[in-house]
Amino acid sequence: MSGTVVIQGVVNPDGTLELPEKVNLPAGRVQVTVAPLPELPKDDPFWQMMQRIWDGQKARGHVPRSSDEVEAERRALREEWEERMQTIEHVQAEARRLRERRG
Repeated sequence: MSGTVVIQGVVNPDGTLELPEKVNLPAGRVQVTVAPLPELPKDDPFWQMMQRIWDGQKARGHVPRSSDEVEAERRALREEWEERMQTIEHVQAEARRLRERRG
């Protein structure tokens, strides 16, 4: 995969950057931009709701899809829609050909 990857991490007290997963880019030079994320207050209703959802998922053993799995699904969906569009174009061309034959 090439292009831009956005990933959240943690800056440790010693200034080192910790990332939760492997960066899915080929080996080589990169440019890194680090920006602080806002801390939501623990009593924020939205944050509490999200925490309940995440805790429930964790308790049920939910394992989120990896970025590779998500990309594979996107690729398959794009290919499926490309095939669908080709079928539509074929039907339209056939209808056009039949109309021209009659006219």
